[in-house]
Parts: sequence; structure tokens; C-alpha cells
Amino acid sequence: MTDMTILDVEVDGGMLFAEVAGSGPALVLIHPGLWDRRAWDDQFGVFAKEYRVLRYDARGYGRSSRLEPGRPYSNVDDLTAIMDAVHIDRAAIVGCSMGGEITIDFALEHPERVSALVLVAPGLGGFEGTREDDAWWEERQGPIDAAIKAGDLERAEDLRLEIWASLGTRDETGRRIRQIAFDNIHEMTMDESGAVELDPPAIERLEELSVPTLVMAADHDPPFMRRVCDILTQRIPNARRIDIPETDHVIAMRRPVEFNAAVLAFLGEVS
Repeated sequence: MTDMTILDVEVDGGMLFAEVAGSGPALVLIHPGLWDRRAWDDQFGVFAKEYRVLRYDARGYGRSSRLEPGRPYSNVDDLTAIMDAVHIDRAAIVGCSMGGEITIDFALEHPERVSALVLVAPGLGGFEGTREDDAWWEERQGPIDAAIKAGDLERAEDLRLEIWASLGTRDETGRRIRQIAFDNIHEMTMDESGAVELDPPAIERLEELSVPTLVMAADHDPPFMRRVCDILTQRIPNARRIDIPETDHVIAMRRPVEFNAAVLAFLGEVS
């Protein structure tokens, strides 16, 4: 990999850890919840051969500052601060899950700073599940809550991984997925009440997104996550969708070769 720059970026109420490598058009990678920037280990060096790549730990994760209970913070403002710190005016942004939700919100708030979007098993602000979704979730969340209440966070984390890393954690990739999640086990109980959200939420504004967009769904994701992908594909004007088979929520870790090829082909076409 080309030379990498490591830096701490000061933001309101904390510090965010970031890494930058490569040269060329700017590309930002935003990790999913449960994990941290290392979820992109199989992409960072590969993409840096063609792009100037920024990845960072979102507030509360990895080597970035922990959340202060009740203190307001904005993931969109944090991303703005990081891009400013490394002198990125405009970038293609790849976001998975929580990172996908941040990506969408940022693109709505700062459309002039986004050249393309890659939304990987993304979250979506304002999305509400059906009664069936609620029942599906409550059935699985109950044992997790019980484990947390009993003080057994390791048991609770393994139960969460049965949802979000449903293809298992016993093979080499699965063990890596589990390790990064356990390195961030504090995330399970952190107070996110200070999070500043878009108003109106992103789900009411999707037609405003005008840049080329790639949506990537996971066939072993919870059903409501796949429905989010359906909504995004249908309502974002320049969206297309790719489904890489035999993937769970962390698509880029499960199928890095196929993921990298799809993202690089898309970015090469639209940039």
C-alpha cells in the first residue's frame, strides 16, 4: 500500500481517529455499527491504488472518543470536519449500515461535496418497520437485553452477531468479524441520546439525491434491511442495485473480491 497518514481530528466534544492513503479522486469509507474502520481492511489498500482513500472511526468506535451521555453530536458534522481536516472538498462515499445512513444524511446536507454514493446494507433515517418486523426484532432482542441486564455482554454480543453476522463467526473471516465487534463491545451500552438527526428525516428526501448511487444488499440480512435497499433503489433517481450472493450484513468482509470489483467498476464508470 502507498504511504498512509494517520491523524486525530478534533471535533466538537471529542477526537476522531482517521487514516488516509493513496492519491487521485477522493473516496471515503464509513464503517457499520458494531465494528470500526477495520471493517474496510480488505478495501483500504486496494482502493488506495486508484483513489485517495479516507477511513475513520465514527464517534464512539475504535480509537475515536467515546460518547458523553446526553451531549449533542452530529455524525454529519463529524464527517464534514474530517474531510476538511484532510482537505477533501468532494468525494465518493461508501457507507455500510450505520455508515450508509451517515452517507445518505451527509449527501442530503452537503450535496456539493459528494460525487457518488455506494450504500452497503445501509441504514435509513426515518425508516419504520412493519408489525412483522417489530415481532421479528423483539423475539431476538429479548435474549440480548436479558444478557445485558445480567452483565454478560459477551453473550449479548454473540447474540447480536447471530443477527448481523449470520453466516457465522467460526471461519477465518468470521473470527475477524467477531474480534472487531468485541473490540467495540462498549458500543452496546453507550448513550446515543445526543445524536442530532435530520429533520425531516432522510426517508422523506431521497428524491433530492442526484449523484450516481450503487445500492448493495445482503441476502442473509434481516428482511427489513433488504426492504430498505428496495426503497433506496426505487426512489433515488440515479440508483442501481447489485446483490452479491451469500453475504450477511458485512458484505465487504464476507466477499471482498466481489465487493471490490463491483465498487471499482461502478466508480470507474461514473467518475
